[in-house]
Amino acid sequence: MNNFNLTDWALRHRAIVLFMLLLVAVAGVFSFTRLGQLEDPNFSVPSMTTMVIWPGATAQQMQDQVLNRMEKKFEQIDNFEKVVTYARQGYAGMTLTVRGGTSKADQREAWYQARKKLNDLSLELPDGVIGPIVNDEYGDVYGLMYAVKGDGIGHADLSDAAEDIKRRMLKVPMVKKIDVIGKQAKRVYVEFSHERLAALGITPLAIAESLKSQNAMLPAGQIDTNGDRVMVRVSGQFTSEEAIRNVPIAAGGRQIKLGDVATVTRGFEDPPTYTVRHNGQPVLMLGITMTSDGNIVDLGNAMETAVDKIQSELPHGVELERVADQPSTVKDAIWDFERSLMEALIIVIAVSLASLGWRTGIVVATSVPLVLGGVALVMLVMGWNLERISLGSLIIALGLLVDDAIIAIEMMVVKMEAGMDRVKAAAFSYQSTAMPRLTGALITVVGFLPIGLSKSTTGEYAGGIFWIVGAAVLFSWICSGIFTPYLAVKMLPKDFGKHQHAGDPYDTKPYRRLRGLIDTAIERRWVVIGATFGALALALAGMKFVPQQFFPNSSALSWSSTCA
Repeated sequence: MNNFNLTDWALRHRAIVLFMLLLVAVAGVFSFTRLGQLEDPNFSVPSMTTMVIWPGATAQQMQDQVLNRMEKKFEQIDNFEKVVTYARQGYAGMTLTVRGGTSKADQREAWYQARKKLNDLSLELPDGVIGPIVNDEYGDVYGLMYAVKGDGIGHADLSDAAEDIKRRMLKVPMVKKIDVIGKQAKRVYVEFSHERLAALGITPLAIAESLKSQNAMLPAGQIDTNGDRVMVRVSGQFTSEEAIRNVPIAAGGRQIKLGDVATVTRGFEDPPTYTVRHNGQPVLMLGITMTSDGNIVDLGNAMETAVDKIQSELPHGVELERVADQPSTVKDAIWDFERSLMEALIIVIAVSLASLGWRTGIVVATSVPLVLGGVALVMLVMGWNLERISLGSLIIALGLLVDDAIIAIEMMVVKMEAGMDRVKAAAFSYQSTAMPRLTGALITVVGFLPIGLSKSTTGEYAGGIFWIVGAAVLFSWICSGIFTPYLAVKMLPKDFGKHQHAGDPYDTKPYRRLRGLIDTAIERRWVVIGATFGALALALAGMKFVPQQFFPNSSALSWSSTCA
């Protein structure tokens, strides 16, 4: 720091510094308005689930004939840490987890290999096994949810309306996918009287076999000619309820139609597997997932415009209602940060005005938005978003941003009170405080180093704390060496502080009290050191009583209950 004085260089190139100051201010405003806005940072969940269904099978059969085969397949795949399985009557599940620190590319490759192995295995499983059904999209959460409802409208019409709305919503920018929740599967019901079947000598199994054989898709061969190949297909597959009613059934040596002994109707699964109710009314829910590079606030605005247009064109009685609104949550979080920023500026200005004067207070307060502008520019270049972790990091950094500016301007003012001119006082301030301030900044950054370099889901989720706080404190150090002295020289008069102290500026009552306290601590250094280690040990012992949880509690007003 003795060979090159950053402040001296800045004050000798004031035109360049002014240009840099304006550039950082404009770029900061531009960057802040262009940053993506999310509720939580993007991170990958290192697990995937697989489910298999085998109607009628016992839990032991699921384990022996299905799960054991699946487990052996995954012994051949790299990067997997563990496999957890469970078996129940008729179905079984498996959760696969990759090792901590696995990169996103290796994780995607592991999921791809897992799907290949499962597809190969499906040909070896017993007849009647459904699956394996794979889910590796834990990271896809619904940012918006809309209820599709309509008084007096049947489920079929409501389902058709929901599908039409989904098709139109998929055209909205930043929409990745839309799921229709609560839609019931369509079914064709064949209902009959057991007494009547018994009188005709027909068994339910005979009806099932007739339906199966009539609707079977079997190869019928091909005819090869000199110029073409003609495929032979057998007709008869079901295309309507009437075709099912016309299926022939053997009864007492003669053929009758299924419709003569049974009622064939089309409907939905009963009882339904999954239903959704909103405010006591059955509805269908549309869950909207945003693309990974999207802006949830912009998506909310675009979706609101699209919904207004869609609503005006829906059939009479069908309504759309927004149920889950993540964009509003993100807007509130960003407003909380902006409010904290304004509160910090007011506090800094008030304290600076009270202790250093209005000119010095303005110089110190100006450093906060300049530093935040530089950080916003870094975030935009690096592709970081405004979300829970980054906003928390910026709020943490707010308490550190003014330290460098206050130390630099305070040392400059003290030297001006001692008789130095502004330029020499500013250069002396950098020469005497730059290294301690840089050391303090680096120590602060290193405190978050384990999170930033952690090769785990926690590091992927919360690692932004290290990078954003680090960028903030380092840019604050640079700002206090370039912009703060420049503004101080421009705003402080030449004779600032010279008439406040006739002699030594440190010969004041506050300084004498502080010096006495420091002298006492040095004289009793072992007591101070012992008390420090004692406080550290007490803090470490008390850590086990601090509740630990990965995600903070949500402020959303909601509750859930499960009925079995």
